[in-house]
Amino acid sequence: MIPVQVKEIAFDLSLSPVILLVDENKDRALPIWIGPLEAQSIAMALQGVLTPRPMTHDLTKTIIESLGASIQKVLINDFHDGTYYAELHLQTISGELILDARPSDAIALALRTGAQVYISEKVAEYTLSIEELVDESQQQELRRILGLNSPEDIKKSLH
Repeated sequence: MIPVQVKEIAFDLSLSPVILLVDENKDRALPIWIGPLEAQSIAMALQGVLTPRPMTHDLTKTIIESLGASIQKVLINDFHDGTYYAELHLQTISGELILDARPSDAIALALRTGAQVYISEKVAEYTLSIEELVDESQQQELRRILGLNSPEDIKKSLH
């Protein structure tokens, strides 16, 4: 398993939302296209936005915790026919429970609970370098998003 961070919600040329997962070195990225409602939920979690009433992922988190369980990790474990698959690993009173989940839902819950997100070795084969992900004019913006603002920052991230 390879730990990844949720860095940003971006939009492709057709304005479809894409979640950008990056590895610890910030030199490989995994873009996953998601739905607009899931993108909104993830963006709210990334920005720390609280709502007066619970949204679906907030409610799910509350249900899990009220049942005495906790989210241990999220694993994006497979890619088949253009679709990514994920597992939600829960710790319950009776042991570990692994649930099938859409990556977007699993990530939205991980962000709300502080659970680590991982990708499998198989999924890692689909990661791209920053250069592969975007053209040269977009690379500077992506480096800004990733927090790699200067050549020194880029060198540090490679070590």
